[in-house]
Amino acid sequence: MTEDRLLLDVMLGKLATYLRMCGYDTLYAQEEGVEADDATRRLAEREGRTLVTRDRELADQTDGAVLLTTREVGDQLRELAEEGFAIELPEEPKRCSVCNGRVDRLGEGDPRPEHAPDGIEPIWQCRECGQHFWKGSHWERVTAIVGAATGDSNP
Repeated sequence: MTEDRLLLDVMLGKLATYLRMCGYDTLYAQEEGVEADDATRRLAEREGRTLVTRDRELADQTDGAVLLTTREVGDQLRELAEEGFAIELPEEPKRCSVCNGRVDRLGEGDPRPEHAPDGIEPIWQCRECGQHFWKGSHWERVTAIVGAATGDSNP
């Protein structure tokens, strides 16, 4: 298993969004239609993913699992950082925060979404779901939470 490929159990949906924004290839069990512990464990093994969970019993039964003890996403990011995970936002997004697909930066001639603020650049688009992303107020909030989790006031 590798820490770059993660599977988060059904209790960690919000964390999945943050880890995707940090560049991790992150599956969320609920999005995969998986809830039961045995199915979650099998999915992690089959996909070669590190399981991240708040379920002590599931963590104990899964090789290489990471057990989180906190409920708030900022605290969970801190716990992962303490476990050695690189919790930081890349300069250029790599993953779609919605579906985990890869994102590409739009080129100069590529059509922009109508709902994007005027003059915003750069814009990225998910190869899988088509979602568009740019660094707006949401990015600033996420940057603050990630910075607080890692003790970096200027992430």
